[in-house]
Amino acid sequence: MLANKFNHQVEKIAVSDIRQFDQEASQIEGIIKLTLGEPDFNTPEHIKQAAITAINNNQSHYAPNPGYMELRQAAADYYNQKFNLHYRADQVVTTLGATEGIAAAMQTIMNPGDKLLMPTPVFPIYAASASVNHAETVMIDTSEDNFILTPEKLQVALDTNPETKALVLVYPSNPTGVTYSREQLQALAAVAKKAGIWVLCDEVYAELLYQGQHYSMSEFLFDQVILITGLSKSHAMTGWRVGFLLGPDDFINEVIKSHQYLVTASPDNVLYAALEAMQHGQNDSKAMLTEYQVRRDYVAQALNEAGFELASPDGAFYIFAKIPAIFDDLDGWQFVRLLAREARVALIPGLSFGPGGERYVRLSYAASMENLQEACRRIKEFVQNYQN
Repeated sequence: MLANKFNHQVEKIAVSDIRQFDQEASQIEGIIKLTLGEPDFNTPEHIKQAAITAINNNQSHYAPNPGYMELRQAAADYYNQKFNLHYRADQVVTTLGATEGIAAAMQTIMNPGDKLLMPTPVFPIYAASASVNHAETVMIDTSEDNFILTPEKLQVALDTNPETKALVLVYPSNPTGVTYSREQLQALAAVAKKAGIWVLCDEVYAELLYQGQHYSMSEFLFDQVILITGLSKSHAMTGWRVGFLLGPDDFINEVIKSHQYLVTASPDNVLYAALEAMQHGQNDSKAMLTEYQVRRDYVAQALNEAGFELASPDGAFYIFAKIPAIFDDLDGWQFVRLLAREARVALIPGLSFGPGGERYVRLSYAASMENLQEACRRIKEFVQNYQN
């Protein structure tokens, strides 16, 4: 028998309950799954052709660790133009999706005993990554503030946790769809600047915003912001695993090392597909965004009619809906399992996203309108039957 067989930090975390429930629900015949955040669109044809050309040209060798400089320049140009930023090519690292970018960033900045502030509800990957890197997560419930972190609550958390190394901000949010205004970001940036902490801004849904303009905190706090983004959502490229880390020079110099020893480099031919997306795919998300908005509006109205209250679905492709009061005898997991069994619709309980999500469910409308219409019909019928 081996003693202390495994890394204790890894033992402390669990396989995502979102994925576990998605697999569980998949066993129900006729289930409509609105569980995972994956576009139901195909990757644009010009990007696929760029990858095919790269393969035919034998682009199958090791790429530079942070990606080709041409791609890094194209990514800097792309995000600078869209969001009024000022990154150079050498301040961009190409990663295996935003997920690896999060892991590399956490490994780079976190030391044992450091604390990560995490406004909740939020996707659980950040807490798991902090834990693996021997850091502690401090969760800040934002449910009483319309799911927005206020500067006052941030300051209280900093005062209470002097070991804070970083703050996570995810916007537009997974799971709520809520985003931040320019003024809200400026107010948070002022607090973060005074505290001297990193801000990890996961902006992978930035191009899926239905009104107004997306603003990045790096516009106001360049030297302390680590910008995490990628092509999975904006270009329907989840399976390609293309992400980017953008940050100040001192961070980039260190994170390249973490990235190198995690994955060496991104796949060669995929980098050429990403280059095509950055150079010629500036408008690829527009048609998807138009369709997502139609779906969002339909689902929001249907859920309201069924008795759900909604967080403001500003962007991404999620609706975070408060479970009607008639189900107060059920917790979130009991509710989604009952819904899956009786209505054959699978949602994710807000419990999966931390404090503030206990009485909510997350619905992904990255699904066909036909499936969304049928799912909403089933949900309405389920609520009516429960009332009776």
